[in-house]
Amino acid sequence: MSSDRSDKGVRLAKGVQVLLTAMGYESLREVKLRTGRRVDVMGINSKGRIIVVEVKSGPADFRVDEKWTEYLEFCDEYYFAVDEDFPQNLLPTDQGLIIADGFGGAIVTPSADFKLNASRRRNVILRFARIAARRLNTPETQK
Repeated sequence: MSSDRSDKGVRLAKGVQVLLTAMGYESLREVKLRTGRRVDVMGINSKGRIIVVEVKSGPADFRVDEKWTEYLEFCDEYYFAVDEDFPQNLLPTDQGLIIADGFGGAIVTPSADFKLNASRRRNVILRFARIAARRLNTPETQK
């Protein structure tokens, strides 16, 4: 991944986090699931609802991504996040869509409700909490 694409992805992810905070969610970037896959942004609200957001920095980034469907079983809501210049017709119409920039975002298409089961929800929330605690307790140079 070129540094321009990765920088753009980081900016979009930060904008998504601003949006999630405004919606009442706490979020983390780069959350590793038990499958070993890593979601771009995950948010959890006070009721335990889980949102997963896959950030796409450009069409090529979307075209090579064959793993996103594996994330659906780990969340209540799923979104793609892209910038306003992204050709939206490339994205699946049955998934949520967020338009973001480095300062925030807006939901353009609501997500379906995937109704995460209680056991999976508990496991995802515990993993999220442990990742957050580890990041808090790791010196900056080791994150």
